[in-house]
Amino acid sequence: MQLEEARIVQHTEVQGGYRLLVMDAPGIAPQVKPGQFVHLKVPHLGEALLRRPFSIFKAGEGRLSILYKSIGQGTNTMKYLQPGESLDLIGPLGNGFPIPAEDTLPALVAGGYGMAALYLAARTAPVRGLAFFGGRKSDDILCVDEFEALGWEVRIATDDGTRGKKGLVTAVLDEWIGQKGPAVVPEFFACGPNPMLKAVADRAAAGGWKAWVSVDRNMCCGVGACLTCVQKIRTPDGGWTWHRVCREGPVFESREVVWDE
Repeated sequence: MQLEEARIVQHTEVQGGYRLLVMDAPGIAPQVKPGQFVHLKVPHLGEALLRRPFSIFKAGEGRLSILYKSIGQGTNTMKYLQPGESLDLIGPLGNGFPIPAEDTLPALVAGGYGMAALYLAARTAPVRGLAFFGGRKSDDILCVDEFEALGWEVRIATDDGTRGKKGLVTAVLDEWIGQKGPAVVPEFFACGPNPMLKAVADRAAAGGWKAWVSVDRNMCCGVGACLTCVQKIRTPDGGWTWHRVCREGPVFESREVVWDE
């Protein structure tokens, strides 16, 4: 983890309000592992001092990139950032995704921004598997070309049916689970809204498979000091304790997570 002044080299709209921000970050980029994030200080926000966490989409050759959508004060301000400007970053932060086990078939499950957060996991996996992407509409389905270029099969679901199967991403996931042969042992890697993560965890538990989930919690400090982003995690004695999503997470093995109803 380190503090770095990163220089913007590209900032473009991708689709549906999603934007790609590419930065020169030669100190942080080489350290990035799949599933980690950076904490970004948004300039020009006046009294709004808190940093914003962003999952790392790509990292390599001294550069890293994030995908974001303009949905609040911070990200609405970010869309005006120009190439050549500098950004104050802390990163890489958090514990990310492990490498898939050799005897499993990796299955990535993502909703919205989760597609970008899973890209590095897809790129570094020793075996190409399947990626299940879900969103509200077609514009919320991101990075398909990038995953297919890596050799992954992508299956899509949208709430309104404008792309792929109509319904939740778990519908296409269930379809595949029902069709796969008994010799195929999946290992799930999921990033998206917590209800989706719980749904993936339930399916993994029912099948006796592993699932790694990137838990979504609001963060303030990003380094484990403020205890804002805590998550209940099971202990070996049958109880539970608090873990910091920004520090011990954001990725946990799904059987460890106590899902709030």
